Amino acid sequence: MEKHHRGEWGSNLGFLMAAVGSAVGLGNIWAFPYKMGEGGGFAFLVVYLILAATIGFSIMLCELAIGRRAGRSVLVSYQQVGSKMGTFLGFLAMLSPFLILSFYTVLGAYCMEYMSLNLADLAFGVAAMAGMSGGDTFSAVRVNQFGAVAFTFLFIFICFLIIRGGIKDGIEKFNKVGMPALFIMLVIVIIRAVTLPGAGEGLAFMFAPNFAPLKDDFFKVLSKAGGQMFFSLSLAMGITVTYGSYLSKKESLIKNSLIIIISDTIVAILAGMAVLPAAFALGGAGAEKQGPALLFITLQDVFNAMGPTGPLFGVLFYLLVILAAITSAIALLEVLATFLSDRIALKGKTPNRAKLVTVVCLVVFAEAALVAADGLGKNGLWIPFHETGLPFSASWLDFMDSISEGIAMPLGALLMSIWLGWFVGPKLVKDEVELEGNKMSSGLYAFFNFCIKIVAPLGMAFVLYGQLVAFFTLPAT
Repeated sequence: MEKHHRGEWGSNLGFLMAAVGSAVGLGNIWAFPYKMGEGGGFAFLVVYLILAATIGFSIMLCELAIGRRAGRSVLVSYQQVGSKMGTFLGFLAMLSPFLILSFYTVLGAYCMEYMSLNLADLAFGVAAMAGMSGGDTFSAVRVNQFGAVAFTFLFIFICFLIIRGGIKDGIEKFNKVGMPALFIMLVIVIIRAVTLPGAGEGLAFMFAPNFAPLKDDFFKVLSKAGGQMFFSLSLAMGITVTYGSYLSKKESLIKNSLIIIISDTIVAILAGMAVLPAAFALGGAGAEKQGPALLFITLQDVFNAMGPTGPLFGVLFYLLVILAAITSAIALLEVLATFLSDRIALKGKTPNRAKLVTVVCLVVFAEAALVAADGLGKNGLWIPFHETGLPFSASWLDFMDSISEGIAMPLGALLMSIWLGWFVGPKLVKDEVELEGNKMSSGLYAFFNFCIKIVAPLGMAFVLYGQLVAFFTLPAT
């Protein structure tokens, strides 16, 4: 059947902005700095770069090729490679974005609340957080269930307005403006962060050679770096397959894969430079290892300590995080919308994109409202398996995250690399890459072949093991 209902990217630059935008999200601005803190700084960075160049490149190339080859949703794209395993991998790739959106939208909503509080201080002289520490502010935001649900609805509504316009007129247009704006704001925040007294300690933590963490606990660093690389590049979420399905056969998949990975890595390092120096300067020892607290407590304390200019940098910082969250959220929503759209089109009917996107966003809001009302486990809602005391049962966010990031994503990538590397064969990817006169050199093909058959399965097995330990092991007493 004709695929005219789907459209294509207006330009390769538009595709790249959208693809980089899907990768540049909370995983870069928030998770990369604190996981780098947990992973030992420089040692983590080195391992991350190696994994991105091997596992990240090989899996991304596979996903782009599979998506463009079929020109359909992630489920159909995998099914056209192999029905049984393809169906399983396709469903895993759709389950992950559905569950991730339940808490991703809530974290984006928290950032909108924080930006509003800082904006009130800046624009109207309303000291909304006067006398409150970052911890007090975060506690107040979490227990305010109505505010959390309302801002979550607002965040999802903004995403709805963007993706209802489609690939070219919605997602591409937004990213062409949003990504340059995000980069400019990130540079401004970095300049302020690195000029804080004591910021040099944070930069040294990131860039001064130190391999001691690898000697102390190599597998911990490997697991942290691998999990972050995997989540940051939006692998096994269906995004790359879906975006690839809209890509012209004339475009170079190798070049696009490299640009996306390099761009995402640069932004992740820049995010570290924006966050870690400030955390070291004003957050004290250990601040670099905090999870949500790093974004919503430590950094807000940093802005509070800056004096009159603090609210300005608070607005800029949380606005850039909101932009990063939106670029990723619209990509996750597009995975689900494309699946429904193609499913209707394959039945010979014409899909109504506005209605489909409305349904997807309402369903996502229903699950996100539960996570928002839970307040990261602070509001006494029932949580599955909470009585066990396991890490994944601490809040609805942890529960959703454990299934998606803890199991579905690394398991999907592990099985896909084994399936494609050893059963289907890497030649399927090579054939798609070499369409329209594009070439894959024998050396690069040998490298890709080795990565998808050996490096990716071993690496993803370690990542899956690390995620299972992190999410499903009882905390030490």
